[in-house]
Amino acid sequence: MSQWLTLSRAAHLLGISRVALQKRIREGELPSFDGMVSVDDVHRSWPQLDLDESGSFEKIRAIREDAFARRLRERVLPTQEALAQRLFAQGQELAELQRTLTRYHALLETLRARLDAAPPPAAADLARLLDEGLASALSAPAPGGDVVALDAMLRVMSAHVTVKPSGREFFVEGSESLLKAALRAGLAPNYGCGNGNCGLCKARVVAGETRDVSPSDYRFSEAEKAQNHVLMCSCTALSSDLVLEVLEAGAPEDIPEQRIVAKVRRIDALNDDVMRLHLQTPRSNRLRFLAGQRVTLGIRANVGDGSDVHGEFPVASCPCDDRNLIFHIRRDDRRAASADFSACLFEGRVRIADDVSVWGPWGSCVLENASPQPLLFIAVEDGFAPINSLIEHAIAVDAAESITLYWATAKPDGQYLPNQCRAWADALDEFSYLPLTTDVLPAALAANPALTASDVYLAGAEREVEPILAVLRASGLPPEHLHVEAW
Repeated sequence: MSQWLTLSRAAHLLGISRVALQKRIREGELPSFDGMVSVDDVHRSWPQLDLDESGSFEKIRAIREDAFARRLRERVLPTQEALAQRLFAQGQELAELQRTLTRYHALLETLRARLDAAPPPAAADLARLLDEGLASALSAPAPGGDVVALDAMLRVMSAHVTVKPSGREFFVEGSESLLKAALRAGLAPNYGCGNGNCGLCKARVVAGETRDVSPSDYRFSEAEKAQNHVLMCSCTALSSDLVLEVLEAGAPEDIPEQRIVAKVRRIDALNDDVMRLHLQTPRSNRLRFLAGQRVTLGIRANVGDGSDVHGEFPVASCPCDDRNLIFHIRRDDRRAASADFSACLFEGRVRIADDVSVWGPWGSCVLENASPQPLLFIAVEDGFAPINSLIEHAIAVDAAESITLYWATAKPDGQYLPNQCRAWADALDEFSYLPLTTDVLPAALAANPALTASDVYLAGAEREVEPILAVLRASGLPPEHLHVEAW
C-alpha cells in the first residue's frame, strides 16, 4: 500500500514550489487524488531524487553538524519535548505497521499450510507462485524508499499546519511561534501585540498538540479553554501535524487602522533620486498590513513652528516581517502631501533612532490569493515600491503559476534595485524580469500573448500609468483582473 502525501509536504520534500508540483499534475505528469500524491508516483516522477543532494536533507545535515550551537538549537531545532512527541508518534505508526505485518504473516502461513494439505497439482502451482511472489517482494527495493525516509525525517524536524476554514498550509521550523511561521508563509491571521497580551491571535486547535514557547498575560475564558483555544504568538507546534481554526484577513477592510511609533533603523541611498528608509516597530506594537498597501509617515520637522511633517508612502516590504518596514522615498516627490517629508529625508533632517509615527494602512491594491491566474507586475519608476511588497508576498504564499515583472523607467538604468530583481529570476524557475524604458513598455505589453490570461498589478504616478492603462484596456484584459495603485 502506497503512502500518500499532501501537495505541500511533497513540495517541501522535493525542494520545489507547490505551484510547480500542481503544474505537473495539470499536465498529466503526476497523478493525484483529492489533493494528495502517492510516494510511489513521486518517486517515479523524480527518479533522480538523492537524499545526499536534497535541499531538505542538506538543511537537516547542517542542523545535525551544528547542533551544539545554542542559537541554532533555539531557532532551528524543535525543543526536546517536541522531538520526543514526534518520535513517539512515529514509533506508534511503526508499531501499527509491525502489527499489520504480523497479521499478514500469520495469514500467509495459514494459506501455505492449507496449500500443502490440498491435493495436487493446482495446489502445488499456487504454492510455487506464492513462494516466488514472496521472494520477489522481499528482495526488491521498496519504491519511493528515499521519499519515505526523507518525509519521516522532516516530520520530526518541522511541523505541518493546516488552517481551517481556508485550507491553507504552512510549516513550523524549530521552536518558532505559530504566528511567526504563519506570517512567514504569507498568511494574514488576526493578531495585535504579538507578545501574548491582547488575545487577538486566538486560534482553536482542531487536531494535534501545541506547547507554550513564551509567557502570556492573556486569560482564556472557561469556554475558550474547553474549546482548546491557544495564542498563536505564544505557542509552537508540538505534534508533526496540526490543524488550526484561524480567523484570517481576506480583504483590506479586515485590517484595522493603526497608529504606532517606529524608530529609524537605517537610511540608504539606492541611487541619486531614491532613498530606502528602514523603520522598526516595537515588539509589542507591530504594524498589520497587506502587501501593496500604503501608510502615512509623520516626523517632527524641528524648524519654524515645529509642526509635524507627513507623507503617504507604499510599504515596500513584505507583511511576513511586520516589525521591519521598508519605504522607497523619491527626491522631490511629485505628491504635494509627501514632498515635505521627502525633503526632510534628503536634507538629512531624519536620522538613525528618530521616532516616526506610522498611521494606516490604506489602499486596496492587494494580492488576490485565491486567483489561479499567472501574475504580471508592472512598475513604472518608483511604482516598484508596492510591487516589491506584492512580489515578496506572492513568493511567500507560493500560489502563482508564474510571475512576470516589467519595470519601466525614463532612463535606461533607472531601475534602482536591479540585482534584487535578477536574483528573483535566477532563484525561481517561473519568474521573468524585463527592465524597460517607459517608451517601449506599451509595445512590450501589447506583444505579450499571456496578458489577457493574467492578473495584472500596475503601480506608479498617475500621469505615467494612464498610457499603460489604455494599452491594458485595449488588449481585452478583464477589468476584474486589473489592479492599479496610482498617485
